[in-house]
Amino acid sequence: MPPGVQPSPGCAAMRQAHLRYAYAVRTTKVTTMPHRLALLPAVITIALLAPINTPAVAQPGPPGPPAVGVAQAQKRPVIESSEFVGRIQAVSRVDLVPRVTAFIQERRFTEGGDVRTGDLLYRLERAPFEAQVAAQASSVAQANAVLQGSSLTLGRAEALLNTPAGQRSRVDDALSTQRSQAAQLAGAQAQLRVAQINLDYTEIKAPIDGKISRTSVTEGNVVTPSSGTLATIVSQDPMYVLFPVSVRTAIDLRDRYAEKGGFAAVTIKLRLPNGKLYDQSGKLDYADPTVAANTDTLTLRARIPNPVRAGAKAGEPGDRELSDGQFVTVTLEGVAPVVQLAIPRTAVLSDQQGSYVWVVGDGNKVEQRRIQLGQSTPDQAIIAGGLKEGETVVVDGVQRVRAGAVVNPAPIGAGPTMPPQAPRT
Repeated sequence: MPPGVQPSPGCAAMRQAHLRYAYAVRTTKVTTMPHRLALLPAVITIALLAPINTPAVAQPGPPGPPAVGVAQAQKRPVIESSEFVGRIQAVSRVDLVPRVTAFIQERRFTEGGDVRTGDLLYRLERAPFEAQVAAQASSVAQANAVLQGSSLTLGRAEALLNTPAGQRSRVDDALSTQRSQAAQLAGAQAQLRVAQINLDYTEIKAPIDGKISRTSVTEGNVVTPSSGTLATIVSQDPMYVLFPVSVRTAIDLRDRYAEKGGFAAVTIKLRLPNGKLYDQSGKLDYADPTVAANTDTLTLRARIPNPVRAGAKAGEPGDRELSDGQFVTVTLEGVAPVVQLAIPRTAVLSDQQGSYVWVVGDGNKVEQRRIQLGQSTPDQAIIAGGLKEGETVVVDGVQRVRAGAVVNPAPIGAGPTMPPQAPRT
């Protein structure tokens, strides 16, 4: 309003009414806000207590018994077997040693290759030995000439013995001289043979068939009989496998196979260091007559073929599976199978108390049963006690089994029959 202008009575009344309205609005906001906050808990409680109209969800029924795979204890033909750790040994092994003192002129073999009996391996210098042979040959010729002369003298003395000019003493002297010259000739001939033998020693030949090692002395070096081994030849086919067995095990094996033919009742199979089963079988041929005092074991030996591998070339490195000194796993198996109570090997469990199985009884209830094992195979466990023929054991699903629990059994290899499910509500 412009200054100096007085408001009219109507305008003043309107202004006072406006001020009273604004005051009333502010008072209402201040007073109603606490009341609303005070009602908030009651509203929440009513909301929680109010029924919720949601659709009902059906609860699953109780789970059925665990499904397990089972098998019956049955008598089966089983090949009895025992495993041992053995070592391969060559049937023949020869260390080549020089017999005379000489230079090595030539080496005639390939290191690591195959050699045959009679192959020339080393040639030593021959000239000194050839000269010795020639000298001894001349000594033989000289002794032979002297002997012939003494023989003629003896003959003449014997011819004159029946005449007045003959004397018995001359015959005796001539006979003695002749015999002495014969002995000298024999000595000269023996020296010639020695010289010839030494000459032959300058050629070192292979005495056996086999594979030869590397040479320990090269050409140009002097060797003597005390120089040691020049090279080694080991035969290749067949091979020996030697393995120690405890005395207790040896007695068990003897009692088990003595009436079945002894050594002829068992066969030997090998597992190579890479786990591969060797495709040849062997036969026992020797048992050590003494027990090793420090290990209380007996050593058994078997002979096994070692042919050239299929696709390999004879004489090249690695042409055969077995090598002299190689470690192998030896499996001693009976030739004829025996009928024994057996179950799958996977059904057998063990703890600190020994071996046990889970047996399915009446009402498909499971019980733990302690068993005694016999000579088992990797696939079959031979039962020596604790089970009867026809009893059912758990093979698959043993981790889901507890003593006294009810299971849903099914033969291994067949799917378990599903139990009826409880109706859902």
